Formats: sequence, structure tokens, C-alpha cells
Amino acid sequence: MLKALFLTMLTLALVKSQDTEETITYTQCTDGYEWDPVRQQCKDIDECDIVPDACKGGMKCVNHYGGYLCLPKTAQIIVNNEQPQQETPAAEGVGAAANAAATSSTGTGGVAASGMAASGVVPGGGFVASAAAGVQTGRNNFVTRRNPADPQRIPANPSHRIQCATGYEQSEHNVCQDIDECTAGTHNCRADQVCINLRGSFACQCPPGYQKRGEQCVDIDECAIPPYCHQRCVNTPGSFYCQCNPGFQLAANNYTCVDINECDASNQCAQQCYNILGSFICQCNQGYELSSDRLNCEDIDECRTSSYLCQYQCVNEPGKFSCMCPQGYQVVRGRTCQDINECETTNECREDEMCWNYHGGFRCYPRNPCQDPYVLTSENRCVCPVSNAMCRELPQSIVYKYMSIRSDRSVPSDIFQIQATTIYANTINTFRIKSGNENGEFYLRQTSPVSAMLVLVKSLSGPREYIVDLEMLTVNSIGTFRTSSVLRLTIIVGPFSF
Repeated sequence: MLKALFLTMLTLALVKSQDTEETITYTQCTDGYEWDPVRQQCKDIDECDIVPDACKGGMKCVNHYGGYLCLPKTAQIIVNNEQPQQETPAAEGVGAAANAAATSSTGTGGVAASGMAASGVVPGGGFVASAAAGVQTGRNNFVTRRNPADPQRIPANPSHRIQCATGYEQSEHNVCQDIDECTAGTHNCRADQVCINLRGSFACQCPPGYQKRGEQCVDIDECAIPPYCHQRCVNTPGSFYCQCNPGFQLAANNYTCVDINECDASNQCAQQCYNILGSFICQCNQGYELSSDRLNCEDIDECRTSSYLCQYQCVNEPGKFSCMCPQGYQVVRGRTCQDINECETTNECREDEMCWNYHGGFRCYPRNPCQDPYVLTSENRCVCPVSNAMCRELPQSIVYKYMSIRSDRSVPSDIFQIQATTIYANTINTFRIKSGNENGEFYLRQTSPVSAMLVLVKSLSGPREYIVDLEMLTVNSIGTFRTSSVLRLTIIVGPFSF
């Protein structure tokens, strides 16, 4: 009896096993898992690694068996590798990985996890992995995750045809693998869109620098969303680039504009260069001025700007000027002309001559100017002896004097004083210009009984020499005595007014 019962149960088990193997028509792994041919079992897919921007709003992505969680950044994950008490029951016709969203809650703390499963054929054998399965929440935002039970193994007979979900196809290993519609060219993306392959599907996105508006991809004007560029932004299809104002250049980050030191890089100034923010200015050395191009320097002709720079002649030089004086003068203090006293330096007068310096030159006169019947009694004084009959009608004495005046001297001007050296009692002295004043350039004004002043009344121009005889007549009160003396004044007018 027991033997018959054992044989009956064994037969039923074999039949049940055969029925199970023959009814497997799906892929070997549920959504969220993929077949590992090495380990011969299903392994979890890390959606956080392959899904771009899986979590939004500052949440962090935490991979979970069969799906993933979006948790606050402060949540802590505790992994518990113990096996669950029971496997998740199979569900035919339901697939796609569950995306879990976790949010922090107050009160007891903890994390609430919820999941959604998309409808469709499960590419893996009929297991549906709930996002909340294997997750325990507790206080202080701790999440405990347990490893799920091993997914259903592949059918015993790999030669069976399997039915794959939309977007998948059977591989040579008799497993469902994703179809890359982007590579195969089976997508329906527009020419201005980029195809992005997804597991079981694809997506059409606009290329970088474009945004979707309706069904079209339009360029994003990055220049309209400041501050992309430091100074100037140039929008281009799908991109942009930055430009700088004149005097600036782009920094290494292609965004910031830095000043160009034109004085170091390419100094265009002829003389002095001063860098300023975004530009530069040129300056010239003393004696120069900027030309119309604001770069070169032109010499300033100081001699044309004023006629009072030099006393005699102004000579323009590059960047400066100099003053010159005529022959017989020397430059003093850079601009003034001063007479050179040749009689103290070098002259050509003979031994019997005396040197007389005047403004701008010199002349040699005889040391003995006396002419017969006069005889020299002292320096420059000639006396006619009383014993000589010729002297009765001649002045008793002639004194030789020399003086120099400048051209164009202002008039009237007192230039020379004559005075009696011997005074006689009961005499009257009178003064007059005896000769040398034919044109009336001079006037003799008596200033006292024994003196007179020679006055220049007309302006004189040189070089010229005037010899003027100034006579003093002496007469006693009763008219019995009469004598005269002459002062022969040589006036040398210089060639210039200095």
C-alpha cells in the first residue's frame, strides 16, 4: 500500500515538473534584472548607473533590486543580505521595472517607498518585483534593503522559442535582449533630433544647444540668458561663443575678458606708452607733441611759438631749442647775450695802441692821441704850450674820452657828464657842443656852474662811431681873461640793442 502511494506521488511530481518546463514561454528574468550567462542566474540592473538624471529635485538615486529609489540626500542605507521569507509570486502578462520614489516623513521618521509597474509582457519568466519589496523603513531616515530570492532560472530546454516584449529580441543564447533602434535605423526621430536608445524602447531628443518646441528642435539663444559671457555673446546654431571688446582678450576659461597691456604686447607709441583699462594712451617727451594719429610724436618748433625765447636768435632742434648770439657776444643763462670783452681776452691792438671794448666788438686807439702842437702830459690829456704862438687861438687842453652805447637806446637819455677840473675865482664857465652834432643827435645841458650833461635826443643805430667835441669856456668877471678846454668824446654805437 505504501509502495503504491509512493509511486503515485512520484508520477504526479514528474508530470507536474514536465508541465512546468513546457509552459515557460517568457524570458528568464523579470523587468529590472538581466540574465548572467556566467553565473547562470538573473542579476539586478543598476538603473542609477544607466539612466541619465534618474532622480530630480536634488534627490539621490539608490539602486534597488528590480528598480531604484529616489531618496533625500540625508537618508542612510543599511543593506541586510539575509534571504526573504518567501519569493514574490509570479504574475503573467505584467512586466517593466518598477521605479521607486522615496520621500522623508516626519513623526516617526522613516522612508515611504512606492512603486509602479508598467503593463506588458514580462521579459523574464513571470516575476514582478515590487519597488517596496525587500525594503524596510525605520526612524532617522534609515532604509534597510534585503536581497531578493534568486529569480527564476532559464528553461531546461533552451531550444524552445521564447516570446519577448516589445523592444526586445531573442539572442543566440535564447534570452531576450534589447533592440538598439538607433543603430538599426528603426526609429522615427526627425532629422533634427538625436535618437537615444532605451531598454525596450528609444527616445528622440534635441541635440545639445537646441530645445523642443512642438515637434521641432529650435536653437537655444544662450546669449539671451545672462550671464554666459563677460562682455559680448555671439549666438550660433546649437551653441555660442564669447567675444571681448577692443582692448580685451578672452581668458583661458573662454568666458572672462582680461585687459590687454598694449604697451607690452605691441607698443605702437613712438615715445611713451601708458596702459589703461581696455586701451592705452601715448605721450611724448618734452619738446614733442602728439601727431593727429595719436601715436607718433612731432617736434615742437618753440621758435615759432614765441619771439621772446631768445635775446638774439632762436634755433629749433629735435625736442628742444637753443639760443645763439652774434659775433662779439656769448650766451648766458641759456637765452641772454652778453658782450665779450675782447680787450681782456684776445685782441689785435699794437703796443702803441690801446684797446677799447664796446658792445659787440673792440677798437684800437693810439696811446698818444696828441697832435702837433699838443703834447701828452698825462694819459689821454694833451696840452698846448703857452710858449707856442700857435696855441693862442687853440683850446688850452684836449682830453680824449671813449664810451659805448647800444643801438636803439631810448631817448631822451643822459649819456655823459662833463665837469671842470680847475676852478678859478671870479670866473664864469659855459659849455657847448663844438663839433660832431651836425644832425642834432645830442644836446648839452648845463647842470651847475662847473658841469654839464650830454643828452641823447635821437635814437642811434650801429655799428657807428661818433666823435663829439664838448667845449668849456672860462671867462673872468671883468673880461680880461678867456680860455677854453675841449673834451673829445668818442661814442661807439654797438650793432645791437643788447
